[in-house]
Amino acid sequence: MTIWILMGALALLAMLPLVVMLLRPARARGRAEADLALYRAQLAELDRERETGRLDEAAHAAATLEVQRRILAAPKDDAAGAGKRSAAFLAAALFLVPAAAMGLYLVRGIPDMPSAPYDLRRQQAEAEEQLLTALRARIAQFDPGSEQARQGFILLGNAERNRGRNAEALQAWTRALAVRFEPQLAADIAEVQMEEGNFNEASALLARALAQQPQDIRLRFMTGLVEERAGRPANARRVWQSIVDEAPPGAPWREMMERRIQRLP
Repeated sequence: MTIWILMGALALLAMLPLVVMLLRPARARGRAEADLALYRAQLAELDRERETGRLDEAAHAAATLEVQRRILAAPKDDAAGAGKRSAAFLAAALFLVPAAAMGLYLVRGIPDMPSAPYDLRRQQAEAEEQLLTALRARIAQFDPGSEQARQGFILLGNAERNRGRNAEALQAWTRALAVRFEPQLAADIAEVQMEEGNFNEASALLARALAQQPQDIRLRFMTGLVEERAGRPANARRVWQSIVDEAPPGAPWREMMERRIQRLP
């Protein structure tokens, strides 16, 4: 009986934020504001992971950059949130989520199951490699300058990037970019180039991308980031300050940009 009381208490604790939101006075919340709140929570969680030692500095920096990239890419809208529907949803979730989780645990839960063994992880890695091999073979059937080949190289680069194989991702994405230049793909390549310390290559790509999309916030942010990483804080401040100066009052990324400027030496 004790275990069920403990599990119930843990479920209620996990749902406590929903209770707080239900009791808080209702107010309109647009899509952009909701996205920003989520991203701020993710940044705070990453900071906690670093402080407890579960993330090293390199992993923390990479994850933080990805969240900040999502902030910059988040859609902006001024529509008010549907407060009543949200409250009803949260109220239902307060009871349904723990109940559903408990039911699923009773049916499928195996508390003594060990972590995945090495052999299973190796088999999964081999299966992924076979899929990538098949993708490479498929790409080889296309004209290297065709749109089909370009899309294949993008998929291959995405897969390699997700596996942490930056050199292979760069090779695939660069071949896709050679077929047709796309500013956002150039930004993805520049991001990896920065991680590898190739700041000149990243800067050149971003400059070319900005020539096509001069007002793109992500491209401008990354241009400043290259300058910061390359040890040129004055240039980074100039780029980022121009973004802040031109930002509309309600821009969800404005506060993040101002914090980065303040941290510059």
